[in-house]
Amino acid sequence: MARFVAVPLVASALVLAFPPGALRAQSRTGDNAVTQAQDAFGYSVGRESLGIYDAGNVRGFSPTDAGNLRIDGLYFAPVVGLSGLVVDSQSIKVGLSAQGYPFAAPSGIVDQRLRRPADRPGASVLLNTDSYGSAGVELNGSLPVLSSLSLGVGLNGGRTHFADGTSNYYHSEALIGRWHPSPGIEVLPFWSAFTDIDDESSIVYIPAGQFLPPEPRPGHYPGPRWNGINRTHFNFGVLASASLSPDWLLQVGLFRSLRHLRNGYTYLIADIGRDGTGRRTIFADPPVNKSGNSGEVRLTHTIAEGKRLHTAHFSVRGRTAERDYGGADEIDIGTSSIYQDIDTPRPQFRFGALSHDRLRQWIYGIAYDGRWKGVGELSFGLSKSVYRKSSVTPDQRIVSRWSPLLYNGTLTLLPFHGVAVYGGYSRGFEESGSPPANATNRNEALPAIITRQTDAGVRVDVTSRVKAVAGVFELSRPYFGFDETGNYVPIGTTRNRGMEFSLSGNLTDRLRIVAGGVLLDAKVQVPRDAASRIGRHPVGIPAHIFNLDANWDVAAVRGLSFDAALSQRGRTPATTDNAVDVPPRTQLDLGGRYAFSIGGNRATARLQIGNLFDARGFGVAGPGAYYPNSARSASAYLTIDL
Repeated sequence: MARFVAVPLVASALVLAFPPGALRAQSRTGDNAVTQAQDAFGYSVGRESLGIYDAGNVRGFSPTDAGNLRIDGLYFAPVVGLSGLVVDSQSIKVGLSAQGYPFAAPSGIVDQRLRRPADRPGASVLLNTDSYGSAGVELNGSLPVLSSLSLGVGLNGGRTHFADGTSNYYHSEALIGRWHPSPGIEVLPFWSAFTDIDDESSIVYIPAGQFLPPEPRPGHYPGPRWNGINRTHFNFGVLASASLSPDWLLQVGLFRSLRHLRNGYTYLIADIGRDGTGRRTIFADPPVNKSGNSGEVRLTHTIAEGKRLHTAHFSVRGRTAERDYGGADEIDIGTSSIYQDIDTPRPQFRFGALSHDRLRQWIYGIAYDGRWKGVGELSFGLSKSVYRKSSVTPDQRIVSRWSPLLYNGTLTLLPFHGVAVYGGYSRGFEESGSPPANATNRNEALPAIITRQTDAGVRVDVTSRVKAVAGVFELSRPYFGFDETGNYVPIGTTRNRGMEFSLSGNLTDRLRIVAGGVLLDAKVQVPRDAASRIGRHPVGIPAHIFNLDANWDVAAVRGLSFDAALSQRGRTPATTDNAVDVPPRTQLDLGGRYAFSIGGNRATARLQIGNLFDARGFGVAGPGAYYPNSARSASAYLTIDL
């Protein structure tokens, strides 16, 4: 707690270190996802995000679970996500935006752009609060040390009250360097830490039959209060690039990711009847660690030939990971109504033996991208993956080895001015995440899998400021579900076919929209001798997603703008046998921002009402498991560039 209290004090001291009227090289007041997004497929900047996809869901699958994360385009396989203090923006590369992207993969690519310290001194301070009672402060600053070296600092701390009534304290710290000793050379080391303090475990609701559980009271947590998760995350590494000559570029990215879990909990209320009565169980996890190293060395050669540009990439990617898991103690805290507050004393835990996973993977690849001005683009990639994973449990030791050949190819043609037609195919080797909270093997890592994707589409410049993209796709991969013992294992194959679109740009000088949608036809194919009843549609994949975001600058009041975000998520299968669906859900968010000056410094005040019409219901946490959606809320923050 002492470290948390110190964060605002340190932030205040650093703010005072910057002279009044500094050159505002560190600007956060202009963060606006609607005005900065290039399409509707997924984009975030600062604390704002939009799009039909995100890092956890692209075309029905998770690129994060699959291991398809990048930092400035280079391979990154973290065990915990990057802190927002070191990320400038994040975009989803899918469809046309992934065409020509080196070593594109099924499930999409999540490309994170590292925040770069500026060559001039400056800082941004952000204060936030919301109607749940949350409060926090954030500082981002840049300070030149030498003409070729700048340092960036980030600090963040506060308390969050979540929509389900749980709460936590947290603090984050980050350091980023930017060294460019000579033209064509840049080195970016970074370090970040996030500490989560007494983060109460959210409840997963599991009904007793083929029905949705009763809705809990919004914003109310029925206890107990001793199951606060405490953990610290670290990410650090270095990005470097060097122009060896006008047509040779060397890029290196080396990263390390750590998670120290001091205590963890999973809170289930199972066998819930229609009257809301259920059996409460908390799984307490012992202290465990998880660590990983990853990175890429890439050499790029370009050949200019009149209107044609040829680019070849030679890459070596690699990762290692070590993980402890298991040994949880199951605590039965009795049967009661989900509306009843429980405050049992903290028990003495009896942990069991731990299990251990060790993983090593190397990926050797070559990729080509050819661009012909006014004609089109052709790209392909070929990679060889060498994978080894060992799992040691108290009962056995299992070693798995894979050496698959991976490949991708894309073609883009420009038949008319302002029109691009594209198509592509990729075969990937990906991770598949972890089982849901109600699985018997909930802490185990799922096996790696082969995935395939085919897509095609068209992009049209509707006007000089409005672009439309429409495409079709098909993905296939193994499908996971429960076996007779409650383990979450491969039980078939899922094939996702769909159509997606994006429309983005300025309709007028003051009105900008980013609209998108995806229609999904997801089907499951299972063996004829499957022991359990398996439905035709995979769990957790909605029939459609539609989003519309708009930003309108008010002409009569300089600096004032309003924004709206309308989203609609279709019916979603919630059980393996498809007996229960989560109904469609529509949500409207309204907000506004006002840009002004404080003592000669730029500032932006932001207010937003989330879920204006209080549409609640449930989201799917796994087959037959649910979490409540957020109720209506209000949030506000003030950003000042110093």
